[in-house]
Amino acid sequence: MVQSSAQDVDQYLAEAPEARREARREALTRLRALCREELAGFREVMAYGMPAYEREGKGEIAFADQKQYISFYLLRTDVRDAFADRLASHDMGKGCLRFRQPQKIDFELVRDLLRATAATPGTPC
Repeated sequence: MVQSSAQDVDQYLAEAPEARREARREALTRLRALCREELAGFREVMAYGMPAYEREGKGEIAFADQKQYISFYLLRTDVRDAFADRLASHDMGKGCLRFRQPQKIDFELVRDLLRATAATPGTPC
């Protein structure tokens, strides 16, 4: 689902493709729950066809169900730099952490990244 036309995150989660729906939806639902739990003061929105979390109108976190993986977008360079050692062993693009197998998502790392993002305002890239 490269870019969704869902109007809200509930609809987005319901659109998970049939062939991989169970594991994908469970992982996406868990990512959403972590974001909602850890990102106090952020607003959940749909941006660029994916769930995103904004503070003061600026997106700092997002996630997406891609064809080959689940993407977790960490849009703050300062947080990525602070976690460089822990991110080094993961499939990481410029601002995108890719999880090819939903059952192998490192939710503890995700929680720590969310906490670091929420702890201080920063400038998204």
